[in-house]
Amino acid sequence: MTKKLKKMLIRIIVTAVLLVALHFVPVSGIARFLLYLIPYGIIGYDILRKAWRGILNRQVFDENFLMAVATIGALAIGLLKTGDYEESVAVMLFYQVGELFQSYAVGKSRRNISELMDIRPDYANIDTNGQLTRVDPDEVAVGTVIVVNPGEKVPLDGIVESGESSLNTSALTGESLPRDVKPGDGIVSGCINMSGVLRIRTTRVFGESTVSKVLDLVENASSRKSRSENFISRFARWYTPAVVFGALALAVLPPLVRLLLSFPPEWSEWVYRALTFLVISCPCALVISIPLSFFAGIGGAGKAGILIKGSNWLEALSKTGTVVFDKTGTLTMGVFDVVDIHHSELERETMIEYAALAESASSHPIAVSIRKAWGKPLDMSRVGKVEEISGNGVVVEIDGQEVAAGNSRLMRSLGIEPIECHSTGTIVHMAIGGHYTGHIVISDVVKPDAAKAIAALKQSGVHQTVMLTGDGKAVAAEVAERLGIDQFWSELLPEDKVEKVEEMLTRKPAGEIVAFVGDGINDAPVLTRADLGIAMGALGSDAAIEAADVVLMDDDPMKISKAIRIARKCMRIVYENIVLAIGVKAVCLVLGALGLANMWLAVFADVGVMILAVLNAIRALFVSRL
Repeated sequence: MTKKLKKMLIRIIVTAVLLVALHFVPVSGIARFLLYLIPYGIIGYDILRKAWRGILNRQVFDENFLMAVATIGALAIGLLKTGDYEESVAVMLFYQVGELFQSYAVGKSRRNISELMDIRPDYANIDTNGQLTRVDPDEVAVGTVIVVNPGEKVPLDGIVESGESSLNTSALTGESLPRDVKPGDGIVSGCINMSGVLRIRTTRVFGESTVSKVLDLVENASSRKSRSENFISRFARWYTPAVVFGALALAVLPPLVRLLLSFPPEWSEWVYRALTFLVISCPCALVISIPLSFFAGIGGAGKAGILIKGSNWLEALSKTGTVVFDKTGTLTMGVFDVVDIHHSELERETMIEYAALAESASSHPIAVSIRKAWGKPLDMSRVGKVEEISGNGVVVEIDGQEVAAGNSRLMRSLGIEPIECHSTGTIVHMAIGGHYTGHIVISDVVKPDAAKAIAALKQSGVHQTVMLTGDGKAVAAEVAERLGIDQFWSELLPEDKVEKVEEMLTRKPAGEIVAFVGDGINDAPVLTRADLGIAMGALGSDAAIEAADVVLMDDDPMKISKAIRIARKCMRIVYENIVLAIGVKAVCLVLGALGLANMWLAVFADVGVMILAVLNAIRALFVSRL
């Protein structure tokens, strides 16, 4: 418990003890009034101060003003007529109990978020003449070799130069399974080194590192408000002045009417009803619990390795009806292997060598698999002009002659008729010197949980799943059938994927969200164009963190349905709290206006409903079983 909460708890206990003790003190009149001012001042001085500041700043109508007016009015009625001051002090006491409870709940939610923030590194070790010097990560330049000892956080993104170890990535991915690294492997900041000493050559400054981007995303999530939060803000802005003037009318108009009708005005009775009306009307339950629900939902998702950029995207995620997938790296492993060569007029080794030279400058997984199949150093002096044709392949000058490697569209654009392949896989057609020389068959492996992930999405209420891919129709059909995907389009260029998503956006039912799931490397245009962009397997991917609205920090497709379930649970809690708060207050306001509710019922309508709503809101933190 924080120092502030402890101080508040002491004030509550002291006030409660004084309230009970004063009940048995045999004094009356002004002396009794002055004695009750002591516990009232102890428990209510901060509320009175906030109300006064609000008046000075012309921001009068808030819950502090309502509580101040209601309790001071009750004290005045006690002084002038009833001699009863317990209600006034008790109302302020129970209000502060509610505030204490709410502060504790918010603190618990913030601690949940702060666990994510523990990925922030405190220092980086630099080897200076055999001695390790601790420096601020902000001071480390790109290309510096840093040392990470067992148990320390990796402070900056880089490449392992020496050492082998296992990394705990749970703070980033939500998964406890360690990741092994060795020399040559890329490594991202925010992981914890579990075993061996690592020497890492940094590739980014701290401000551009993965940990920095993730922290920025989490810290700014609360600034992007959902429609529900904006509604509550607008509601409170109009509601509070309305009930203040309503209470004023209740205090003045009925006595005046009674006077006109020659009845006793009963001013104290109607003022008491008006004060009760004010306490009941306090909108704390709504103003506190709705943002807390979203905050808790985002925090719970973050612990599961799902980063949601704001409550607006959490709300959008809950309305997802269509999920569109990129294939490579999203539904499949993105790890390709050369499995066969067909119709080749060259030796296998020669064919792969030409293909490896042609793809030597590309970072695409297909190109990586071809270079891996060659497995030897490439003589780059043999490579001349390189022309990459987006979505089709490359045309390269090798040993002075033109070599083309790509899909059938590339071949036909060069006036070369390819031989179609009936094998399942990605087909790379080859032409040397304008002559067709055969094709290479490359296969990708479907992720183990991909079929379960599609089934889980449908169980979560997603009614349509779609796959978009640049691969051939045979490959796409085989993957779609194996995974149970409803619809697919194949042989698409990057711009074709955007067009297909736009078509789906025009056909979708009103109020439904079309989400696109990609690996975050080359899917930025589609992630941006969809209603909701979800980047998967995005650990360390700048494109994903920038373009997507939801970032899954590992490559587990099961996290997509979990993210949707988290969002839907959070929205259910939000709607439950809205109905609870407005429903109970509406009933109690009517009872208060009719004189059927006293201050004790008013306390329940305000503090009791707030506690129930806050308790309900923090349920959004618990997502492990979803």
